[in-house]
Amino acid sequence: MKKNKIIIVNDKMQKNYRYELSAPIGRNFPNDFKPELTPKEMLSLGVFNGRYMRDCKKEFPADWFKNAKLAKDKPEPKLNYFQVKASLSLAHWREKGWIYKDDPRGWFQWYARYFLGRRLEIEDKRQIGRWRAIKRHVMAVKKNCRVGDITCRPRQRQALLHWAYDSRKY
Repeated sequence: MKKNKIIIVNDKMQKNYRYELSAPIGRNFPNDFKPELTPKEMLSLGVFNGRYMRDCKKEFPADWFKNAKLAKDKPEPKLNYFQVKASLSLAHWREKGWIYKDDPRGWFQWYARYFLGRRLEIEDKRQIGRWRAIKRHVMAVKKNCRVGDITCRPRQRQALLHWAYDSRKY
């Protein structure tokens, strides 16, 4: 019997955090969880002002970062696909109780680890529920914008990219 791979994380936010990969990369998602973008695609499009996961490169496949738009220092909204700031601060996320202890960077960190093959039954269910709730923003873009008009609602479209919805196609 093949043993599952163990990932050990040592970055700015976690020291000696360990998790197990129990699913194949990018597969075995529940039927109600169909992200339109992979973590690699999200990073290459430009998300989170280029600040996300710059010190986490050892944890994830190197090719995820090959074309990633990453800031050198401070947040750079111009690195975002829609070139607007569309995210709240980590402090705000913590205040709202949106941060799970194993994923101190939030939803995208959870998604990247889930995509890689980590499974945490209760947390996965919570985060997939949060992802589904964002779909209301897809409906708002569809209702208020012509298909392909990416200048319509750029903040809302950028926020959708942060949640693995490909808002360029609505």
